[in-house]
Amino acid sequence: MSRSLNRVQLIGYLGQDPETRCTNSGTAVATFSVATSESWKDGEGNAQEKTEWHNIVVWKKLAEVCAQYLKKGSRAYLEGRIQSRSYDDKNGVKRYVYEIVVDRLLMLDSKKSVDTSDAMPEDPSRAAAGGAAPHDDLPF
Repeated sequence: MSRSLNRVQLIGYLGQDPETRCTNSGTAVATFSVATSESWKDGEGNAQEKTEWHNIVVWKKLAEVCAQYLKKGSRAYLEGRIQSRSYDDKNGVKRYVYEIVVDRLLMLDSKKSVDTSDAMPEDPSRAAAGGAAPHDDLPF
């Protein structure tokens, strides 16, 4: 069993429409950014806000769902893992990028939010943990 955890949960707004493409083998991949914000009052009582931008990568059927239903400004819950990669820029300088590779998405804009986790095969570790309880079994 692994002694580490790489899990990210975000609720935020898309910064642009998802950009979708296919790999050479035909696998769909969508990329977009998501903004999350926090607000607080500083020592003088003034309202402050900070926005973080997250690079998002979504693969396979879930990428197709993103392309079809999400757009700039959409509010979504995203769950996945953080991943880093490097590349050389135009000047040959090595650059590093951190991305959230999403495997679960909830669209939060519609009247009835849509859970797209069925678009991906179930994670065996979640199945072993019992998954989500049916609504009839909830105590409230």
